[in-house]
Amino acid sequence: MRKYLIGFLIVLGLFLVLVYWSLGETEDEFRTCQVLGMGDVESLDFREYDSVTVAANTLYEASWVKEFMQGEQYRDAWATPVTVPIAYLDTLKGGMTFIEEGGGKQTHSLEFKDPQGIRFTLRSLSKDPEKLVPDLARQLGLENIVIDGVSAQHPYAALAVAELSEAAGILHTHPQLVFVPAQESLGELNEQYGNRLYYLEYESEGPVDWTGIPGAIELIDTEDLQELKLELKDSLRLDREALLRARLFDLIIGDWDRHAKQWGWVLLKGPEGYRATPVPTDRDNAFFDQDGILPNLIANRISLPEVQSFTSDIRYLPGLVQEFDAYFLGRASLEEFKEAAGYLQSRLSDAAIDGAFAVWPPAVDSLDGPQIRSRLKSRRDSIVQYAERFHEVLGDLPSKPIRLSGSEELELPEGPDRCFECDSVPHPGS
Repeated sequence: MRKYLIGFLIVLGLFLVLVYWSLGETEDEFRTCQVLGMGDVESLDFREYDSVTVAANTLYEASWVKEFMQGEQYRDAWATPVTVPIAYLDTLKGGMTFIEEGGGKQTHSLEFKDPQGIRFTLRSLSKDPEKLVPDLARQLGLENIVIDGVSAQHPYAALAVAELSEAAGILHTHPQLVFVPAQESLGELNEQYGNRLYYLEYESEGPVDWTGIPGAIELIDTEDLQELKLELKDSLRLDREALLRARLFDLIIGDWDRHAKQWGWVLLKGPEGYRATPVPTDRDNAFFDQDGILPNLIANRISLPEVQSFTSDIRYLPGLVQEFDAYFLGRASLEEFKEAAGYLQSRLSDAAIDGAFAVWPPAVDSLDGPQIRSRLKSRRDSIVQYAERFHEVLGDLPSKPIRLSGSEELELPEGPDRCFECDSVPHPGS
């Protein structure tokens, strides 16, 4: 027995050595993109150039020990040089007017509007997950587990997902990569936001429509949609077909982070009332690829069942079904799920999937493109079975009041607090 105990302590000691060796490789908690081949960035006049070559982030470069302990992830993609256009806000889209700072727990962002009042967002590629680091992790010197976890996100996923969305007939925010140098238009925001790499994309809420859908009058967030439903009742209906397609599409691309704040809604007005069509946003976790000993110890079916790597098949579908789905899709029939799945299979042909990655820089595509495309095709081939399982999991969930992310303070009466259309006339087949 003593020998086993000594052996266990030796193994535990070696494990802890490897853990802290891995975590100690990088002291930085945040870096922005690195401009390559242009010398001192602070002294450059970027108006003399139309593009710049950058590495999205070198923070995630790692030795074999770190890759063994914390995963290989998409480290090479983050450090690969790419050439992107330079954007000056006073000329971009005819001249942008600053509205406000935004962003979530990791992403820094700025919101603007163009001369027509259409709203845009600049979302930083570099993530700052400092707010997500628990105090205990800091006390134990383990904060790099959280900081380094961003390397499981593909920095250029949003570009390919937009093309895949286009092929699938799903609305998207049309992200474009741009480098935003320090400039007069940013004023006192230059220190935090200047000389950085961003996605420029349409904002998912605002008073002016950019989708071009006939009858569209504005874009709203989920909380506003819930409040409007209380006011309009049966005069406001959900485009359930579009939402079903969008949620099954999420399964195909492996985007597990789809809470209520990750959606905007196009409000359409017609002769029979109003209709809300979903706009998926924030594709940071599409193609999410987490490996390594430490990440897999932390994220599993018991502790974090929703955090799943993008593999050729879905390992645990119940972990991907969220309260958002119960609220908006709980009344959808099995036939509706299967029809949405068949639609996606027909639209996402091999050629469509392959073509979507033409937007990736060749150096990035050669790293990750072939494997991601293979996994997409595998998931597409199985999407009908996943749809059936999705419907089954939804049916097993208990009926209860649901507080969606971003709507926690919203007071809803009984019925609408459980599902969006609980007080509405059922759809055919419901």
